[in-house]
Amino acid sequence: MTFAWPLRVYIEDTDVGGIVYYANYFRYLERARTEWLRAMGYSQEILRHDDVLLIVRDVQAKYRLPAKLDDELTVTVELETQRKASAVLKQSVYRDGDVGRECLLTAEIGIACITTEGRPRAFPPEIFTAMSATADAAE
Repeated sequence: MTFAWPLRVYIEDTDVGGIVYYANYFRYLERARTEWLRAMGYSQEILRHDDVLLIVRDVQAKYRLPAKLDDELTVTVELETQRKASAVLKQSVYRDGDVGRECLLTAEIGIACITTEGRPRAFPPEIFTAMSATADAAE
């Protein structure tokens, strides 16, 4: 199942030309992943309290079209693959406008599960199952 999170582009997101600064897309992707976890019942604070951190270990992004000031965007998250202590997520940023839905960016995000001390650890079973369920729902 693809998770979707809406947002709007504000002046603080843009450069002098009203175009979203390239690094801000990574903030959008991060926020969508955080909300994806929250939708499964896991906040970053609860995970941290339970000695679980999900960190980005790899990013591959392709910029297709620029987002602009006041655009209404949708950021998606989809589980592509999952292992005991890591996963790969497919994320996209879309603009919904007068010309329909346009894909502005696609990204593949590798995440790893670690302890608060920075040591690798397996996903807790309930999180592993919840993440797997999102992938199963997409098939």
